[in-house]
Amino acid sequence: MKRSAVVVLLVLSMAVPAAAQELQGTLKKMKTAGTIVLGYRENSAPFSFVGSDGKPTGYSIDLCTRIVTEVQEALSLPQLKVRWAPVTVADRIDAVTSGRIDMECGSTTVTLSRQERVDFSPLIFIDGGGLLVGTSSQIRSVSDLGDKKVAVIPGTTTEPALQAALQKRLVRAQIVPVKDHDEGRAALESGKADAYASDRVLLVGLLVGSKDPEKLTLVDEQFSYEPYGLMLRRGDAAFRHVVNRALSRLYRSDEIVRIYEKWFRVLGRPSPALVLMYLLNAVPE
Repeated sequence: MKRSAVVVLLVLSMAVPAAAQELQGTLKKMKTAGTIVLGYRENSAPFSFVGSDGKPTGYSIDLCTRIVTEVQEALSLPQLKVRWAPVTVADRIDAVTSGRIDMECGSTTVTLSRQERVDFSPLIFIDGGGLLVGTSSQIRSVSDLGDKKVAVIPGTTTEPALQAALQKRLVRAQIVPVKDHDEGRAALESGKADAYASDRVLLVGLLVGSKDPEKLTLVDEQFSYEPYGLMLRRGDAAFRHVVNRALSRLYRSDEIVRIYEKWFRVLGRPSPALVLMYLLNAVPE
């Protein structure tokens, strides 16, 4: 083959889009199936829950919908379909690692131990552990939980964080395991628990969605740090890059302000930490 012909072939190969050259893993799976499968939580408002129309909705759902648009552009596949699959606290990680879902759109805290099994998107929110109690309760902090019953979901980061906070303050409380947020609120309202421990924003959602919000109140104290991310499969740099680009573009735009106000208006202005999180993850092209 003549040298000039070799040069032409090299130039042509370099002109092929990167996605076409390197399509593999999750992106290849989506391209082949024509579908992206997104996991969601059914009762983790305001991040991920079932709306009045029976469809997944929430802050994390809006972010994932924006990521879907980015995937469609990356694959040149505007007809890419979205299939939503419900997941729970107990099976959400397995759903990602097994390939049952391509990404989890919920309220999952990023931890080093979880990163041994899954990967995460850039941070999407920052929260902290808190306590929901009855309005007439004398509980004002973790220190007031001595001999009290505290409901918490096993397998969440709140569970060990609460245990650590109790041990640090030499407080003995009875832990009441519940399967989800609705059951936690029900335990509190029925008197089976004196407090329900979870992430503060989730507790606000439970309070606002309660049949009688005036009977519940959120304790001011925050006892843990809970940075949220969207779960992805490990070792899939190409898909993660698409996710990174989607969130970076979103954080650089006014759209993230509208999404925040849509779901967190009751909280007022975003905290300085959350604003900084958006700024630090608004990576340039």
